[in-house]
Amino acid sequence: MFQWQTGPESFGQIETGRRRPLAQAGQSLARSRYLGLVLAVALCATGLSASAQTTENKQAPAATAPAPLSGSSAGAGVDPTRYIIGSEDTLQITVWKEPTLSGTVPVRPDGRISLVLVGDLPASGRTPMQLADDITTRLKKYIQDPNVSVIVMAVGSQKIFLVGEVGHVGPVMLSAGMSALQAIAAGGGLTPYANSKKIYILRNQAGKQEKIPFNYKEALKGALQGPELKPGDTIVVP
Repeated sequence: MFQWQTGPESFGQIETGRRRPLAQAGQSLARSRYLGLVLAVALCATGLSASAQTTENKQAPAATAPAPLSGSSAGAGVDPTRYIIGSEDTLQITVWKEPTLSGTVPVRPDGRISLVLVGDLPASGRTPMQLADDITTRLKKYIQDPNVSVIVMAVGSQKIFLVGEVGHVGPVMLSAGMSALQAIAAGGGLTPYANSKKIYILRNQAGKQEKIPFNYKEALKGALQGPELKPGDTIVVP
């Protein structure tokens, strides 16, 4: 037979049993709401970052390679209209849409180069633009409207030489406007045994060797800098 207990202990057990499940349910609900809020914030931040990146990509212009100019010569930083090609220079010759006719060629000691279809032709003594025009004229026999670009990739012809009582005997790369005094300085200067009064420059002119005196002391004073140096000159310091 079923007996109903109405004592205070029994009532407390019933109340306690009811409150515990309610408290646990409240904690679970709060935890779920917190996790949901964290997830929403994370998704929102991700969306903003993706949106900002997309906007930045749209605003950033796409990099495009500049179109080659006929007769350009930017490889060695020389002026294609003024630089004079010489022996031991290295040239990059490009014929637009003709990869088999393009390539890197050295200027031989005789001042000539060899190209497919064109054969041998003189390069020494020509500017890059003049050489590009020469190649274009010869290619017109085989190609309709050829577009030729000549770039000086390496300068090997612009050299002078130092011999005698200097710090470093040998070739010196000739820069634009270089004086004999600057060339000697680039070679390490004079040794203690150098005779500065008898320095001279040897230069080949029309197949003949010319001896040009150089006044070192006057150059130091800034009065006379001597003749303008040319490729192939040799500065002799006794």
